[in-house]
Amino acid sequence: MKLKLSTLFVVLFVAATGFRAHAQWVRNPANPIPRTKDGKPNLTAPAPRTADGKPDLSGVWQAQGSPIPELIKLLPNGENGLGEDIPTKYFINVFADFPAGQAPLRPDAAAASTKLSILDVDGDDTGINCLPAGLPIVDTAPIPFKIVQTPRVLMMLVEMNATFRQIFVDGRKHPDDAQPSWMGYSVGRWEGDTLVVETVGFNDRTLLDAFGHKHTTALHVTERFHRRDVGHMDVRMTLEDPGILTQPLTFTVPMRLLPDGDLIEAYCAENEKDLKHVSIRH
Repeated sequence: MKLKLSTLFVVLFVAATGFRAHAQWVRNPANPIPRTKDGKPNLTAPAPRTADGKPDLSGVWQAQGSPIPELIKLLPNGENGLGEDIPTKYFINVFADFPAGQAPLRPDAAAASTKLSILDVDGDDTGINCLPAGLPIVDTAPIPFKIVQTPRVLMMLVEMNATFRQIFVDGRKHPDDAQPSWMGYSVGRWEGDTLVVETVGFNDRTLLDAFGHKHTTALHVTERFHRRDVGHMDVRMTLEDPGILTQPLTFTVPMRLLPDGDLIEAYCAENEKDLKHVSIRH
């Protein structure tokens, strides 16, 4: 079967970057979370708190998948290229909530988006060459990540390619000249029970979604982490980038806890045998 490039991109991006739920088979039933009488995790129990009263976001999390019919509508011709684990619709397309042609993209960015392929102009695709995914994909991808919370910094350990993020909550400001990086520079603050994280200082080599929408170095990402209970957390994301967007883009990604799981090593090129068999046609 001949796939269009945009569909093929989704298939390869999922496969090549290792976006699979590896963590679920690593069992760690000693995790200190509430249990029901039969020993199962009580995922609707009140959210835990740290010693200083802040919500404790610690745990292994993964973006909750969207309904499959909703996802299929986002793929060209309804072809199923969803991969091994069901993603959120925002992983496929951050503009999933907008009717065709009405996404808040600048005209030049909208024109460029109609010419997307699985490779960028330099032949340097993030997924296929195993480069870091960046934001917002580390939040939207169907892969596990672990939050390790301390009073001064939160660590996000992403299973894919042993990627990590630091979110500083020690009162610091963003540096005036943050070195452009894959994950940017993240500073957080608490607003009630919500952790608000502002990230700037990105390079322009990552993608916003599996469709390949790009961004500039002016990208500013705001994440609002709110743990509703033991097993559920919402991450409300706002993307601002005057280089491509006509207005801020906001969407919410529900997260689910993997209560007895943990991360394992996962590198996207390990044991890879597929790409040499792929024939790309325009």
